[in-house]
Amino acid sequence: MTSQYGFVIPNYNHHLVILDTIAALVAFELPILLVDDGSNEQTQDVLAEIDTQFALVTLVRRDQNGGKGAAVQTGLEYAHRAGWSHAIQVDADGQHDLNDVQQLIDRSKFAPTALVSGRPIYDESISKGRYYGRFITHFWVYIETVSFALKDTMCGFRVYPLAAYSQLIKRTKLGYKMDFDIEVMVKLFWQGTPVEFIKTKVHYPENGVSHFNVWEDNVLISKMHARLVFGMLCRLPRLIAAKFK
Repeated sequence: MTSQYGFVIPNYNHHLVILDTIAALVAFELPILLVDDGSNEQTQDVLAEIDTQFALVTLVRRDQNGGKGAAVQTGLEYAHRAGWSHAIQVDADGQHDLNDVQQLIDRSKFAPTALVSGRPIYDESISKGRYYGRFITHFWVYIETVSFALKDTMCGFRVYPLAAYSQLIKRTKLGYKMDFDIEVMVKLFWQGTPVEFIKTKVHYPENGVSHFNVWEDNVLISKMHARLVFGMLCRLPRLIAAKFK
């Protein structure tokens, strides 16, 4: 089967840096799905201009804002129906180092059945709350997987093998908001999908817009971890056996 890679970019009211991101990604000569998650009129106009300007871009609009996870799922479903084998998720806020895209693709082509994700190296632009909050999620993920294999589950810079994702989404429901990146990686790991990582620099631009709600999203993620812990208990014998293979 011939591999077909492309980019999936979820966007909600990111209009300041998205043109720069798209302009950098077209150099890879891969199709780009730009998913508008019910953005405001200003952003819709910017995305429409990008869709007209770049032949590689396909603009997919969601009528209502559903959350980052909902937008990514819309993009992955569209990509799978279009016949892609792999979808490269890149966030729209300019935080990812696009110099690492080729490394991400190369690792995926070397291990085509694996979910390949960035493992962030942060600079001083990250807030202390965001930085230390990630360690709480890392702790729970280690418990949920009975493994230290998942080095980072929150980075939205990754390559999905769409056959594995399609198999997963037929059997389970995934979170629609900031819980998606974590949950989909844990459940793909449970499914037996290999997960690999590359180190990548992450920078939060001064003019970047964050949609992470400290209270609402942390509560949402906490509830997700509770569900995953119970899910782990059901799978515990198999997870332990897998460690000794």
